[in-house]
Amino acid sequence: MIDSDDTQQPAPRRNRVLDALKRAERKVFTRPAPKSAKAQVEFLYKQAKQSTKALAEQLGVSTRTVQRYRAGQQTKPQKRLQAALVEETESQWQPQVRVQARECAATTGGMQVEVYAYFGFACSGSSDDGRERYISTPISPTYAKQILQMQEAGATEEDLHPVVADAITESYFTEWGSRAKGIRADFTHVRSIDFKF
Repeated sequence: MIDSDDTQQPAPRRNRVLDALKRAERKVFTRPAPKSAKAQVEFLYKQAKQSTKALAEQLGVSTRTVQRYRAGQQTKPQKRLQAALVEETESQWQPQVRVQARECAATTGGMQVEVYAYFGFACSGSSDDGRERYISTPISPTYAKQILQMQEAGATEEDLHPVVADAITESYFTEWGSRAKGIRADFTHVRSIDFKF
């Protein structure tokens, strides 16, 4: 008999690639996003076309709570509300700067990726077994465009992994096609990943 306490559930998979893309966008801000709860609520209130009801629904709180923060009657939000305020503020802050950075990455500049993960290989005659590696390499504008378009279309972590692996293979393992023709790298067990525009 199997006890329900003995069965292990798989660990939830973190969205490391998606989170890294969000962080990369936020690093290009030319001004810091509002930090205090009152300033964040005011900014989001303006973004919600001054609708207390719409902002309350967006944050998952009551309209009265929004009114209290706007009036300065409450200043220290609970953890869930604080996380929602930070996420919503940063996701809506300086949209033009974000668009310019994405356009540059997709057309001329590409992106830089720094990843620490397990890389395995598929090719004929490879003597290089898979292992954990730290890799820092540029990604071509072609792959940057594909990655960013997939992110905008709502791609999952599993959808993005093969494309990022292909981008890393192109620039790092095959040096833009000048060596190791036919190699294909896959990465799993991502410990850390960062992108830079």
